[in-house]
Amino acid sequence: MPGDILKKRKIAVLGSRSVGKSSLVVQYIENHFVESYYPTIENTFSKSVNYKGIEYDCDIIDTAGQDEYSILNSKHAIGIHGFVLVYSVTSRNSFEMIQIVYDKIINFCGIKEIPCVIVGSKIDLQQRQVAPNEGEDLAKANHAAWVETSAKNNVNVGKVFELCLAEIERQSPSSKAEPPASKCVIM
Repeated sequence: MPGDILKKRKIAVLGSRSVGKSSLVVQYIENHFVESYYPTIENTFSKSVNYKGIEYDCDIIDTAGQDEYSILNSKHAIGIHGFVLVYSVTSRNSFEMIQIVYDKIINFCGIKEIPCVIVGSKIDLQQRQVAPNEGEDLAKANHAAWVETSAKNNVNVGKVFELCLAEIERQSPSSKAEPPASKCVIM
């Protein structure tokens, strides 16, 4: 396959309300920090990302915040290559939502694990409620990557999406992360 063909990847950014999903995505795409908070309906951003010498055409879906009452929409699970699950290190509740959202995605997709990065955001704030080792342990338990970020100070923002691409490639058979259409083989 020629190296100049863009590989298309869809990445969904999920997590509780006001954990910094949009700030993370906007910092990554547009290189600036959004100070004010406006609840997101849903936005999709496109960015070409070079990972290990391969150009990926990434659609990054910034979703509206999830809570235990909003049922995760199946469109945030089906046809998505990778997931970025965001909690705020200043919110124990947002951290506990990560496992709930992860389990919902697993149920929708009918698989045991998904290409996923668990992200502890807002490390620039002092009122920490979630220790780094808790985030790391949660990620290990779910076979996911983990990183802590500050969208405000642009700490590890790019790393989130690199890790997500790494997880997608790690879990895709022979590095073709196209969702399998059928099991037919043409000889």
